Amino acid sequence: MDINGSVAVITGGGTGIGAAVAEHLAGKGAATVIVNYSRSAAEAEATVARLEGLGCKAEAMAADVSDDAAVRRMAARVRAAHGRVDVLVCNAGTTTWVPFPDLEGLTGEVWREIMGVNLMGPFHCARAFAPDLRAARGAIVNVSSIAGLLPTGSSIAYGVSKAALIQLTRDLAVALGPEVRVNAVAPGIVATRWHIGRMGEQVFSEMAAREEAKAPLKRTARPEDVAQMIVALLESDLVTGEVLVGDGGRHLTY
Repeated sequence: MDINGSVAVITGGGTGIGAAVAEHLAGKGAATVIVNYSRSAAEAEATVARLEGLGCKAEAMAADVSDDAAVRRMAARVRAAHGRVDVLVCNAGTTTWVPFPDLEGLTGEVWREIMGVNLMGPFHCARAFAPDLRAARGAIVNVSSIAGLLPTGSSIAYGVSKAALIQLTRDLAVALGPEVRVNAVAPGIVATRWHIGRMGEQVFSEMAAREEAKAPLKRTARPEDVAQMIVALLESDLVTGEVLVGDGGRHLTY
């Protein structure tokens, strides 16, 4: 896929990994980037301003990806305004921090919220944008996690949602082929407010240092690293249904 001139939709695009992906795509010559957000309106508008400074048309669009009707309205709006969609990056995610032994902490509400955003959200988006992606022979990249491959992460529900997203990626690769390629990335810990905001800078730094000490590359990911992985998958025309792990090789030493 040639990113130059493309129209991209990035869910959770206002902050962290999503914002880094948006800037990478703008740097590659994307014509238009739709920055989806649910609660981070100010951050999404700031991302739009940065993209416009890079010469890329950009627009912030609010939609809760767990709400199918809201996603369909967003897809209709993008279709009416831009006429095509080449790229869909499903990055929006949520979690609740529950220690693994605390099974009672995994309430029905926790499960519904996490699965609604992390699993149903990408499905809603893939379904709503499928006609546009098929017409453009486009590509989808889902943002999963190393927690979808190993028993780690913020909670059991989070890990299960990311494991299910990996399987959804494979299934959609079959369902949407040959016109649309569907892949996923599975980062380890990433230096974003997702982690830092919940742990605090000191606790996060200590955890990152422990992980880096065990990783063959002796480093953990930045949002820009994950964005690089996503763009690589978008540009890999013979790759579909795959999961690209990016954790400095930490998964090799568990």
